[in-house]
Amino acid sequence: MAIRQIVKEGDSVLTKHCREVVKFDDRLAQLIDDMTETLHDSGGVGLAAPQVGIIRRVVVIDVSKEQNQVIELVNPVIIESSGEQEGLEGCLSCPGEWGITKRPNYVKVKAFDRHGNEFTIDGEELLARAFCHELDHLEGILFKQKASKMLTPEEYEEMFG
Repeated sequence: MAIRQIVKEGDSVLTKHCREVVKFDDRLAQLIDDMTETLHDSGGVGLAAPQVGIIRRVVVIDVSKEQNQVIELVNPVIIESSGEQEGLEGCLSCPGEWGITKRPNYVKVKAFDRHGNEFTIDGEELLARAFCHELDHLEGILFKQKASKMLTPEEYEEMFG
């Protein structure tokens, strides 16, 4: 495994629509392993392949405090959502920037694992938010495009300091 460099806002790779994964092989497994290590090293809760420069539909998410419950999603699609939540979001590709976004409170995702096995997974609250945020990356969308308000560093410090 290796820690990969996280692509920052302004790099065109973050605006691209990602291609589906068609080969479930050792290269895909290595990408997922590297993304997981990069995610844990960064302290984030989710990472999409374009954030490490790969224009493929791959996401890793870990909302656990122990960073040991990684959810691997290949070719993920939201198939159901309900409710609404509004909250703070940031992004590893937009360091130091925070905004308020509305997301569904519940999301069901259909995806494949690293071996090509299809599954569905439900998420509520933070996990639903993470699913939406990371799947947006696969469409070339940054959270800032969906934010109702971006916070200044002073506002962020005052609210969440």
